[in-house]
Amino acid sequence: MKRFAFLALALIAAMQLTACNTMQGLGKDIKKGGEAIERAAN
Repeated sequence: MKRFAFLALALIAAMQLTACNTMQGLGKDIKKGGEAIERAAN
């Protein structure tokens, strides 16, 4: 399960980095990705 979560986070981060133009936006994108993983884990 941990391996799946890590791979999912890496994939989300890679997709978000391509759409993010600022460091502030990057932080928001990472937060949203983490929230999505938490929802999937529950």
